[in-house]
Amino acid sequence: MSAKIWIVCLLLVLCLTGCGGAGPAQAEVEVQTTLSNKGSDTMVNLALAWAEQYQSLHPEIQVSVTGGGSGTGITALANNTVDIANASRAIKPEEIEAMQANGIDPVEFVVARDAIAIIVNLDNPVQQLTLQQISDIYSGKYNNWTEVGGEDRPIVRLSRETNSGTHVYFLEQVLRLGESDNKTLFSPDTLLLPSSEGITTEVRDNPNAIGYDGLGYVTPEVKVVGVAADPGGAYISPSAETVTNRTYPIARDLYMYTAGEPQKAEKDYLDWIMSPEAQQIVEELGFVPIITP
Repeated sequence: MSAKIWIVCLLLVLCLTGCGGAGPAQAEVEVQTTLSNKGSDTMVNLALAWAEQYQSLHPEIQVSVTGGGSGTGITALANNTVDIANASRAIKPEEIEAMQANGIDPVEFVVARDAIAIIVNLDNPVQQLTLQQISDIYSGKYNNWTEVGGEDRPIVRLSRETNSGTHVYFLEQVLRLGESDNKTLFSPDTLLLPSSEGITTEVRDNPNAIGYDGLGYVTPEVKVVGVAADPGGAYISPSAETVTNRTYPIARDLYMYTAGEPQKAEKDYLDWIMSPEAQQIVEELGFVPIITP
């Protein structure tokens, strides 16, 4: 056999071997089902942790998670661009009407609970506030810490942005004290920040600041203020226990919404989220589980 013929034969063998080996490898690749999950920034770390754990148990399922705010997630669900919307507030009647106009009936799932902690700088001597005092601070009625027992310093108000479910909940339940006819608004000089982490960082660095954050985002670098529902009431600190027994006055449910009854992949994922394994993740991240892990 000449050298040229031998080389040609060798190349043919290599080519056939390579082509033959590709078939089984390709056959092993499974088509994935993708679940898109969008919304609440308060819930985004929890949703990411759930997605990571679920995908390790079910590698054929891919769960994509993005934030943007509760309103953003609900709008995406109304537009049929996500499978599951996360929200740190209940869906509004007008949002339900908009969905129904598009032929969508949203279905609600309570997946965890949370407290909104009122936080100040560690050097701030203020230890406790009533709901009315917090409302008066954020509405601009109080502008100096001396008005609530603190030092002679200006109050710097920090809030989440308006597309945040936490912002909406805080407006309705704290500034407006849960009163449907109350039209109190945030003071115009309130600084709107895009993330819970941003509020914690600013409070840590600014001795004049006050902010609010979901309990899962609070760090030892800030002081959590005790809150009383009424001027003569007990001042309660936020915790899993005080959320569960409903003694802490600024607590809420966290939600997931689907467009109609969830289908197979969505239902399996939501069922798992309600399981002790998934609710253990809720507890680990500083939120409050809906069932005992």
